[in-house]
Amino acid sequence: MYDELAEGNVPEIWAGVDIGKTHHHCVVINERGERLLSRRVQNDESELLTLIGDVLDVSQDALWAVDLNNGGAALLIGLLVSHDQPVAYLTGLAVHRASGTYRGEGKTDAKDAFVIADQARIRRDLGLLRPGDEIAVDLRTLTTRRLDLVFDRTRQINRLRAQLLEIFPALERALELTNQGPVLLLTGFQTPAAIRRAGAKRIETWLKNRKVRGAAALAKTTVEAAQAQHTALPGEKLAAAMVVRLAKGVMALDEEIAELDALIEARFREHPHAEVIRSLPGMGPKLGAEFLAATGGDMDAFGSADRLAGFAGLAPQPRDSGRVSGNLRRPRRYHRGLLRTMYLSAMVSLRCCPASKAYYDRKRREGKGHKQALLALARRRVNVLWAMIRDGECYHMSPPVTSAA
Repeated sequence: MYDELAEGNVPEIWAGVDIGKTHHHCVVINERGERLLSRRVQNDESELLTLIGDVLDVSQDALWAVDLNNGGAALLIGLLVSHDQPVAYLTGLAVHRASGTYRGEGKTDAKDAFVIADQARIRRDLGLLRPGDEIAVDLRTLTTRRLDLVFDRTRQINRLRAQLLEIFPALERALELTNQGPVLLLTGFQTPAAIRRAGAKRIETWLKNRKVRGAAALAKTTVEAAQAQHTALPGEKLAAAMVVRLAKGVMALDEEIAELDALIEARFREHPHAEVIRSLPGMGPKLGAEFLAATGGDMDAFGSADRLAGFAGLAPQPRDSGRVSGNLRRPRRYHRGLLRTMYLSAMVSLRCCPASKAYYDRKRREGKGHKQALLALARRRVNVLWAMIRDGECYHMSPPVTSAA
């Protein structure tokens, strides 16, 4: 999370660190931009502690700045936080653009570290990194892993479709491979001849024994596809074996995703804001966990609902010039994961929240398209969720009625 740099609290030195996987480069400058220290250090605890000590020997009033806030920077940031050192964050794109304003066309780690330190010295709009609570950090790890697995599952299904298309296009066209039943079917039956030999009744029994829903309809669809193709294509035997392997891979990913879902829900329920977040229609455990992973769960880091909306990319920014005015665009810098979370929760709320549906319908009547109306609803829900977490109050479909004294 991020805090704003305090106005008037100007440090004596600035330490810019160009982050790398195995080594970092640190440059320390004073208020005149003069280099006081320039060193390449290994991404190792002992060397990083030595670096922190040497920088603090120059001055105890230091501001650190990094161009990466995760991955290889995690150890350094953790050590700086444990030493109560303020750490500012500049995006890699910001550093790249700023480098073009400095003398020389060469690019070195030392120059990048100097640019980072100098930008931290000049700019007052940088955010300070704040460590998230333990639950938010765990949820970030779990939700990131789940998203990777979902992407892997999509790729695996696409490979499965491509392989099945080469030997049995009618079955590839008939099956919905995003469902578990059709994928399980392909572990037992892959070719038209094998499906015709088995018949619908036997396939239905085979599916029922494995607790597949809609076994009869799926078996019927499979046999109808087999009746439409009587030609055995070259390489069918090996391709069928590959279909089995790919289908089992999809099922393995489904199992791991289900395990992660259970871990995410259990860890999410331990957060003090869990019940408040879940009470908002459309916010289930997974989306609630993604919200906490993106924000850290601490609304004080943003200061207002408007800043939280800006962080989510839901607060339009003006793009005016000359006679052009009122031209609003989505900001370029925002948290994609948080925008996705709020957008999906707004979409779900249309089915379960009359207030959300009414607001969405009003925006549609005003001439907005489906996507624009959903984004407007997501922006509105940011305000509601902000107030709920601030007050520690669960969502009420209508304001509570108080009896007269």
